[in-house]
Amino acid sequence: MQKALVWLRRDLRLYDQAALHHALKNSGSVWLAFIFDQEILEPLIEKDSVNELTPDRRVDFIWQGLKQLDAELRQQGGGLIVQFGKPVDCIPQIAQALEVQTVYTNHDYEPSAIARDTAVSVLLKKHGIEFETFKDQVIFEKKEILTNSNTVFSIFTPYKNNWLKTLQDKDLAAYDCTPKKGQFAAIPKPLDKPLPSLESMGFCTTGIESHLPPSPEGGQALLEDFLTRIDHYQIGRDFPAVKGVSYLSTHLRFGMLSIRGLVREAHRRMLAGSMGATIWLSELIWRDFYFMILSNHPRLADGVSFKPDYDNIEWESSSHAKKLFTAWCEGKTGYPLVDAAMHQLNQSGYMHNRLRMVVASFLTKDLGIDWRWGEAYFAKHLNDFELSSNNGGWQWASSSGCDAQPYFRIFNPITQSEKFDPEGKFIKRYLPQLSKLSKKSIHAPWRSGHIELEAADLLLGRDYPLPVVDHDEARKKTLVRYSVVKKVTPE
Repeated sequence: MQKALVWLRRDLRLYDQAALHHALKNSGSVWLAFIFDQEILEPLIEKDSVNELTPDRRVDFIWQGLKQLDAELRQQGGGLIVQFGKPVDCIPQIAQALEVQTVYTNHDYEPSAIARDTAVSVLLKKHGIEFETFKDQVIFEKKEILTNSNTVFSIFTPYKNNWLKTLQDKDLAAYDCTPKKGQFAAIPKPLDKPLPSLESMGFCTTGIESHLPPSPEGGQALLEDFLTRIDHYQIGRDFPAVKGVSYLSTHLRFGMLSIRGLVREAHRRMLAGSMGATIWLSELIWRDFYFMILSNHPRLADGVSFKPDYDNIEWESSSHAKKLFTAWCEGKTGYPLVDAAMHQLNQSGYMHNRLRMVVASFLTKDLGIDWRWGEAYFAKHLNDFELSSNNGGWQWASSSGCDAQPYFRIFNPITQSEKFDPEGKFIKRYLPQLSKLSKKSIHAPWRSGHIELEAADLLLGRDYPLPVVDHDEARKKTLVRYSVVKKVTPE
């Protein structure tokens, strides 16, 4: 009787999961394992907190999700093997101890993950154990969507059109992961240990479950709530003060929701005429697009621009630039929408998508700071951090990526605020010291008169910072900075 080990990574669910489906289909006894990768986690631990634990919402989210998966598997006679170590050591050891014939897992597209999987595969084969991987976290991968000349797309819209043209029902079909009785095998005693505690790995609880339930059931509840609003998504998605987006990105990032299920729902509603579903489906296709870009251009993981010429830009790097970067990180730039967005990120690990574009444009084109600094900050703080999308988004904002906005398109943080938070509701939520300002003045407090500032009990420079830069002057500097890659003259 065949025995199999399913190595979970970013697919933390027991339904519609490709690797799990194939393991159950081909094996009589199936075990599941997850490895908290030391090489990924140890750099996250704050180096200056020798005697304190690091609060990382993502590690906490994963840990709680695994705890629920383990409980679900134990109800079916199995359990989840969870270890803290290096996968290249742990997976072969577990596979040998269980005497499995095959280790099943799903594709990962990041260069470091591909190298890891290759190393694991080599070690397994030395012991006569097969290593099989499957497409699971995207609809189309690698070179499945190509141009008419069989080259890789670099522009989104034609990619999306070909994506939609290629899509068939089979691409969205759910994988049956129903086990036979006893197929989830009990874990042998030497391996049957409690989950390593967060504390033992250097982390602590964060309370993330209070607003982001870490389980497939929690993700499903968020999905059902979103589906009541999806038909208005094209309008609500741009306004951070309203409940207009799906809030599903973190569950999708860790595979607590199936991408096939989400696309199936969006596509069905698009065909029924829902504009909101049409726009949301486009966002899900962007996700596939960025995975495809990273897969075919792995050099991007090394911090280079998709457009090589943009690496010739001279970014600000003085001690003053570092102070400006700190002000951006801490939400103290003097531009309320930018600052409120950064407070949202720092407090919750979430940032509204419109605001991600605004703060990225501000960092690169108002402060003149290298987009890589912002990319790294997001990578550290975003609950839904995804290398391909994070890199793609920052390169888009800085005009250095594929299908990026033109270098001379520079978001005005004041007009963005007036347009997408007209009442200042979002700003007031995160910057309560500005709550007494009028809806006209709240977008640029320094333009307020002394009487209004006094009535609002607001002293600029004390209660709220003055602008760290002048947007109009910064725009002129940016156009000069980008002149090294200028292809067309802006009107």
